Amino acid sequence: FTAYPFTGNSLMTAALDPKPTEQANLPQRPVLQPKETVPVTGNYVLKDPTAVNPTSLVCYCFCPFPIQCYVDSFFPQKPSYFNLDPTTTKTTGRCAEKESVLSLAFLGKGGDLNLTFEKEGNLTYVSKITGNLAPGIKNYFGVIEHEKLFPTAAGRSLKCYSQTEFHLSENLRVKIVSLQFQAFKLTNGNFGEGRIEKVLIANRGEIACRVMRTAKKMGVRSVAVYSDADRHSMHVAMADEAYNIGPAASQQSYLSMEKVLEVAKRSGSHAVHPGYGFLSENTEFAEACKQEGIIFIGPPSSAIRDMGIKSTSKYIMSAAGVPIIEGYHGDDQSDEKLQAEAVRIGYPVMIKAVRGGGGKGMRISHTAEDFHEQLESARREARKSFNDDVMLVEKFVEDPRHVEVQVFGDQHGNAVYLFERDCSVQRRHQKIIEEAPGPGISEEVRWKLGEAAVRAAKAVNYVGAGTVEFIMDAQHNFYFMEMNTRLQVEHPVSEMITGTDLVEWQLRVAAGERLPLLQDEIELMGHSFEARIYAEDPNNDFLPGAGPLLHLSTPPADEYTRIETGVREGDEVSAHYDPMIAKLVVWGEDRSAALKKLRYGLRQYNIVGLNTNIDFLLSLSGHPEFEAGNVTTSFIPQHYEQLFPKPIPPSRATLCQAALGLLLRERASTQTFRDKSNDPFSPFACSNGRRVNILYSRNMTLQLGETITVTYNSDGTYSMEIGGEMFQVSGEVETEGQTSFLHCSVNGVKSRPKLVILDNTVHLFSMEGSAEVSVPVPKFLAGVSTGAQGGAVAPMTGTIEKVIHYGSSLFFLSPPLFLSIKADPATDRLS
Repeated sequence: FTAYPFTGNSLMTAALDPKPTEQANLPQRPVLQPKETVPVTGNYVLKDPTAVNPTSLVCYCFCPFPIQCYVDSFFPQKPSYFNLDPTTTKTTGRCAEKESVLSLAFLGKGGDLNLTFEKEGNLTYVSKITGNLAPGIKNYFGVIEHEKLFPTAAGRSLKCYSQTEFHLSENLRVKIVSLQFQAFKLTNGNFGEGRIEKVLIANRGEIACRVMRTAKKMGVRSVAVYSDADRHSMHVAMADEAYNIGPAASQQSYLSMEKVLEVAKRSGSHAVHPGYGFLSENTEFAEACKQEGIIFIGPPSSAIRDMGIKSTSKYIMSAAGVPIIEGYHGDDQSDEKLQAEAVRIGYPVMIKAVRGGGGKGMRISHTAEDFHEQLESARREARKSFNDDVMLVEKFVEDPRHVEVQVFGDQHGNAVYLFERDCSVQRRHQKIIEEAPGPGISEEVRWKLGEAAVRAAKAVNYVGAGTVEFIMDAQHNFYFMEMNTRLQVEHPVSEMITGTDLVEWQLRVAAGERLPLLQDEIELMGHSFEARIYAEDPNNDFLPGAGPLLHLSTPPADEYTRIETGVREGDEVSAHYDPMIAKLVVWGEDRSAALKKLRYGLRQYNIVGLNTNIDFLLSLSGHPEFEAGNVTTSFIPQHYEQLFPKPIPPSRATLCQAALGLLLRERASTQTFRDKSNDPFSPFACSNGRRVNILYSRNMTLQLGETITVTYNSDGTYSMEIGGEMFQVSGEVETEGQTSFLHCSVNGVKSRPKLVILDNTVHLFSMEGSAEVSVPVPKFLAGVSTGAQGGAVAPMTGTIEKVIHYGSSLFFLSPPLFLSIKADPATDRLS
């Protein structure tokens, strides 16, 4: 059996031409008996060392039959996947017939390879490869991962991401498992240059859970850290290991570099994934990881530093040919200098913390009169969030769009973009709904955005996932705003339109791998939306909330619907951290289809226990201007009246449904008592009152002020009177898993809303909307309350930052007494 060598030129041709100039002509393979071996020896010499990387060991698929096997079966123009199931008799590869094996062709300055073939049952496979490698040859590549075989492009390496049984020394020894396409296993070197078998996620909530899911898929063990407030959280339960790092306050737990690094070393973690927020863009933390020999899954500390200081990043971007907006980024930080620059630039201006992000440390000044107030507010927030209150001042573009580009770089100088996201719809400079791609953006502008973003990334030798943010005016001119040197909250929409897993890319690239795809291999497919579901009250200036999730039900997840969350029913939304409950991510073939799925999913996302923004998201996503894609950062204030309609009280039919829910619960309770009781005449065994020839009636008074007169009919139905209007009501409660539905009829109109009854309140959820109907607490229980008995009550949970004392009295109520700040989203509240 003879294997013919490939030259570098033929490889390059094979990647681009479906009919390469040279082919591997494999003669008939001898019939092997079980365990019989056939050694193969050949001298592989690279004829043209300039054609490809001379230090590469590349896998190929050799056909076991006398057919002509083109190399481009492994090097297609577009990525395709090869099934690894041993029972499969056909694959999508060009070499695909009944059986195939992997052989190794060596490209380098020279070396001998000996291939040993064995037969087990009906499958012949390569069991051993030995040979003398040329001096200095250290690269090795395999092709197996997650039951898929990944091809590559010209001059790119195929690397093995599995573990155990791969050795490199003067001799190359590989054990190949008996699959149709054989799997390499590693012990030395693991993932390219680095080794990632265990990763610590230095974060909490949904992003920690998100990283853990991909780590598990890749066979990488995950380590969680948690504060006292998160002891029973979802990310702790998901992790393979979990370590407490201190009190609830972020500064003493998730922001403590020393504690996080101590856990990383103690747990034997090879890498740290910072998620977003907390330490994700901390230069000192990235440096500290490097000094400890721990891989920081993110860009070099130099890139974080250069792009984290906004004044520095503006200079770098200008030099790289990335469009920037006029502003002041100087060292003189006096109030007088900053205001003078604001006058020079022209109002309105944006005041931004140089180390800011996520809308923090950012204020708009419209006039000289409000400049000092906005400057001080931005500085105060920046000191708290970033421990740095240096500011920059820029021209504020009225009604811009916020458009950002997902970029990715590797350690080999490659960088790509994964198209743009539109994140224009915001409140308090924080995003609510994101989508990809941007609506109404032409292919030409899309290309210009992507190319500018890649120039930005390459200007700082960027590695890993990053986002370059631009503001775009009505003419689609765009200007660099900032670069977030981390994975963004909204990264799933980019994944959905490109079919990628960016967390997986992060792990691979951090370990020294090349980017999985080249730019021309990344395709834009369909449209995706992400809606952020927060514990907040949109009708009260979006004040954040905290408390238990007494009931939580979500739309079913599938290939086109993702739910990124870090909480479960019964969990607390903590006052110490961001109040985000979940991200609902959907994909559709076009924007209209995706938007329809988003609204459908929001209708199915039902929460009881605290205020949420779900109804607001439905109102926003259903607005005609949003449906048309006419979005700017001023969308919410411009359409405030339509987005915040006056609350409509429940209809009388809905009140009947709520009353029916309470009556059926009462009936079930008495039935349970009757089944257990030995007293057939107990009054607790009957809910409708015992009467002879008289129908039982009762009044139900609701907190809304309505009174329902309920008559129990002999056939088990009910007659209800509300304000002189009569309703015939019947139904029953149906249970599916943990969810209850009220299958009911009101005056012949049938419906099936989701039913949740907690204490004295009925919650009804349907595709038409939701309703909450309560029955007053009895007077003898009304005094039992956790509320304050008089005195001042804060409108939300938060931290008292300053007590403002006037003279000798605290009863002078005209000036403010307290300044309280909610951690995130930041809210200054004078009381």
